[in-house]
Amino acid sequence: MRTLISTAFISLDGVVEAPGGEPGYRNAGWTFKDIEFLPEAFEIKGREQTEATAMLLGRTSYEAFSPVWPDMADFADYKVMPKYVVSTTLTEDALVPNWGETTILRSLDDVAALKETEGGPIIVHGSASLNQALSDAGLIDRYHLLVFPLLLGAGKRLFSATDKDTQKLKLVEHEAYANGLQKNVFDVVR
Repeated sequence: MRTLISTAFISLDGVVEAPGGEPGYRNAGWTFKDIEFLPEAFEIKGREQTEATAMLLGRTSYEAFSPVWPDMADFADYKVMPKYVVSTTLTEDALVPNWGETTILRSLDDVAALKETEGGPIIVHGSASLNQALSDAGLIDRYHLLVFPLLLGAGKRLFSATDKDTQKLKLVEHEAYANGLQKNVFDVVR
């Protein structure tokens, strides 16, 4: 079974919306506005590219990343990696041609089936709504969280507000940095 890893830049109050400056969010670009950049705090992002063997995205994140990431040197390893987009509305003709193999999945059952295939870890970037649905369905195996020392208030959150049983997590890697960022890697306890 493949490991499904959710990776996120997240504020202390759980917001994951528009960390890189995507339009339409009041605090867009919050990851680099008021926080000193320390390369060592982002080491995990490079590691994710070399360890992951596929990427899973929701439609909204795919539409935000696909025009930009294919031509960015920072994301070169993702270009050749198989990508899966979970969407009930996205069509094949809407997929970008320069970002490698991309498959549309229509349901969480399709994601569960993907996890049963041969291969290494699958990484989920962005995709707040998809992350919530995956978590609620018990499909996420690990979280890679870079927690920013910010309170953003309103905004899309990584975790849903669904009333559900407690989900235990095991902290397997952590580090705090001089700029206030915290790296927290959690395995989901089954």
